[in-house]
Amino acid sequence: MAKPAGPDCNLRCAYCFYLEKDALFPGVKRPRMTDEVLEAYVRQTAAANLGTPGGLLFSWQGGEPTLMGLPFFRRAVELERKYSEGQTVANTLQTNGTLLTDEWCEFLAQNGFLVGLSLDGPDFVHDRHRRDAAGRGTFERVLRALKLMQKHGVEYNIMATVSRESAGQPREIYSFFKAQGVRHVQFSPIVEREPGPRARQLGLHLALPPTPGEGGTPKVTPWTVDPEDFGDFLITIFDEWVRRDVGTMFIMNFEWALASALGEEGAVCTMARHCGNACIVEHNGDIYSCDHFVYPEFKLGNILTGDVTALVSSPRQLEWGRKKESGLPAQCLQCPVGRVCRGGCQKHRFAATETGEAGLNYLCAGYLKYYRHIGKFMAGFKKLIELDLAPERIMGAIDAPLLIPASEKSGKQPVLLWIR
Repeated sequence: MAKPAGPDCNLRCAYCFYLEKDALFPGVKRPRMTDEVLEAYVRQTAAANLGTPGGLLFSWQGGEPTLMGLPFFRRAVELERKYSEGQTVANTLQTNGTLLTDEWCEFLAQNGFLVGLSLDGPDFVHDRHRRDAAGRGTFERVLRALKLMQKHGVEYNIMATVSRESAGQPREIYSFFKAQGVRHVQFSPIVEREPGPRARQLGLHLALPPTPGEGGTPKVTPWTVDPEDFGDFLITIFDEWVRRDVGTMFIMNFEWALASALGEEGAVCTMARHCGNACIVEHNGDIYSCDHFVYPEFKLGNILTGDVTALVSSPRQLEWGRKKESGLPAQCLQCPVGRVCRGGCQKHRFAATETGEAGLNYLCAGYLKYYRHIGKFMAGFKKLIELDLAPERIMGAIDAPLLIPASEKSGKQPVLLWIR
């Protein structure tokens, strides 16, 4: 992923973990990726991924990447064509949407960008933490961006964070997205800790990732979601979705779980055995292990002086990525949903197990509750897919048995499907 404007942003969202990273670039008031770094990023990313099934993918995040302006992204697309050697090229752009215009949306649609729009829910949810530098709510501006993208046919999904407060409003949030014509949503839990001595030394306001052996009761920020509340949040929306909206609403959290149930490995990095293949490039070309690990200890090199492929496959980076599995506590190895959860993000492993062992994911109780709840439904989805039947048929097999005639599937016997 590239962060062309670094941690610079026109908003001041209370829970943002990236705004504070400006402390890592002292003296830089307006971080912007130069044409030299841009070309190096496109050239090396293309070279490292030529021949990849599905083509090349370029991801643009922030901060707020649209601060770079349209001319920057027009140059990026030209460079992608130059270095792609005829392969299919795709782009993703994560944005708060407040700077999008008709011209922006025309460009995004024409060039096939998939846009992740940060929108947490209705105004009373979104404006609680997502405010601008003047302290004003941003809901109306973001909603305007959503309507502009719908007008121009921009492919998009909604990136909704779940905080301590919004975790108690799943029905209101889900109903709002449906009412706005949204069809693709990803829910991300807010998990941050108060800073320790090392973070304060760096000028940061939030804690660094946990160190090996760190455990105990963490002091989380006031907006950090409660683990079981997050599990209940997902369960509430899942129960509504699985009865009414399968095939019309696509919730990435549920899609990932289904992929795992079907035997696919690591549909998203937090559910993979290992991590380390999602490095980021800062505005100045610095390369870090992960978007959530932009700290001096995790800097791998610089794209202007190093080779991306070599850095990503370096022993140091590979060892860090494998710790996602090797660092799991015994409780995770014995967990009935451990094969699905995989311990979650390494940044969130700062809690301790019931026996006091370090390395447990802070959200463990919520994940356990959620994955246990949806297990029988995932088995039902798997059965339907094995029979080459539409997944939405599950909606007719929850409150009453569904008899699938032999004529609708391969085989001579009918099948009874009942999720109970």
